[in-house]
Amino acid sequence: MKKRLPPLNWLRSFEAAARHLSFTHASQELHITQAAMSQQIKGLESQLGTALFVRLPRGLQLTDAGAAYMPVVHDAIEKLSEVTEELFGQNRTKLLNIRINLVFFIHWLAPRLESFMAKYPEVNLKVTSNIWVNNRHGSNDCDIEVTYGNGQWPHLTAHRLTWDTLSPVCSKQYAERLPSDISSETLLKEKLLHVIGYEDGWGHWFASMGLPYAEFQQGSQYDTLVNALEVAINHGGIALGRSSLVKRYVGEGKLVRLFETGVTTREAFYLVRSNSRALHPHAQLFIDWILLEVERDSSNNDYRDLYN
Repeated sequence: MKKRLPPLNWLRSFEAAARHLSFTHASQELHITQAAMSQQIKGLESQLGTALFVRLPRGLQLTDAGAAYMPVVHDAIEKLSEVTEELFGQNRTKLLNIRINLVFFIHWLAPRLESFMAKYPEVNLKVTSNIWVNNRHGSNDCDIEVTYGNGQWPHLTAHRLTWDTLSPVCSKQYAERLPSDISSETLLKEKLLHVIGYEDGWGHWFASMGLPYAEFQQGSQYDTLVNALEVAINHGGIALGRSSLVKRYVGEGKLVRLFETGVTTREAFYLVRSNSRALHPHAQLFIDWILLEVERDSSNNDYRDLYN
């Protein structure tokens, strides 16, 4: 038979007394009398059937049972307080904290964000960058996150945002220096711009072209696709473009595609949120909005068929 849970006020008194190791300071924090504090601790110890404190002439000391119980009670009270404030407190309209992969923000989200803010002026955003493609948190320091990967994260709820194809891109000036009969094999001799962290990188592209053991003769590495694309724009080499992220640059003439067809990616950008975190009151508005944008892209064939 399960032991009955103690009253919440008893647990709060225990947690405060364990932090301060003083009934006096704990009672002052909770605005109750020291006698009431002492009585609640005695009630808790009686219900649990064990002593939680050693009463010393000057202060308190936790017993082994009290020391083991303290962090669990503390975390439970903190979580309950946090969720209560998020759902019902005066700060329930606080900033919606979104962490977004940097290249996705620059090339996909930023040009559209004004429409979200115009539609929901009551929603205030805090946007931070997630530079590394595989740096997914889904933790308590952000409400929702845009990250990159395969979407298989048991602790997260994930919504797919992109269906990309890959194609080599470079500046028009760089392309003019290439052989007219450029092929995937001769591309190995060119300056290839590699991005760290993507499984769907040059190796995947060359394998799809029938060169699974391609040995690169030249190239450089970058920690973000943002950097690689900027180098490509400035005639420094050939980057592997993801259709949803280079559409604008291709349209503006800053980059050109070297091949008409593209290779489908195995990974994608996802909007994720933690399954263990209470949903921010405004989070669903953002989730619904961004998924509608994705649906519109799909309907308009903006990027699913960009290279096909």
